[in-house]
Amino acid sequence: MIVALIAACEIGFWVLLAAGLAFRYLLRMPRTGLALLLCEPLLEVVLLVATAIDLRSGAEPGWAHGLAALYIGYTVGHGHRTVKWLDGHAAHRFGGAPKPAGPPRYGTARARYETKLWLGTVAGAAVAGALLQLALWYVDDAGRTGTLEEWRLAALRLAAIHGVVALTYWLWPKKAPAGGRRADRDALADTKESVRR
Repeated sequence: MIVALIAACEIGFWVLLAAGLAFRYLLRMPRTGLALLLCEPLLEVVLLVATAIDLRSGAEPGWAHGLAALYIGYTVGHGHRTVKWLDGHAAHRFGGAPKPAGPPRYGTARARYETKLWLGTVAGAAVAGALLQLALWYVDDAGRTGTLEEWRLAALRLAAIHGVVALTYWLWPKKAPAGGRRADRDALADTKESVRR
């Protein structure tokens, strides 16, 4: 049941996102579009409540419950960034807004960008870890919660691995190619992006 609900929430996320953007830019109804986009967090609430009910009804804590916690954590950590990115591209494509700048490519601007991404992963891992800890207390049976413990460790490992990747951008920053109009354009875009952030 939980796996099907996770799939339904993921599909619902994209359906609400597409509907929200369509109302905002195609149908020129920005308030309705914004209301649809603001409904996105309700999907996570539904998943959270359904997971709690499933555990309360005596379901064996398993990988699906851990995956639900990771999914909610990921949405908290990176969902806003995903919606903002897609909204910017929809505004450009359908609303006449300027094309959104991509991530910086070089130097400390790229390192700062990767660090912000990593902080989203840390937030997601913290939320997932907190939900899993609540589930451990809720079940209160060490013999049945081994899978939930494994998922909590998996969330920590993912945050640690992403942290190492982000750190490499600080230790070995990618340098802009020397000379050329394209290199100048990329450097200018990186500078604008770092100023904007």
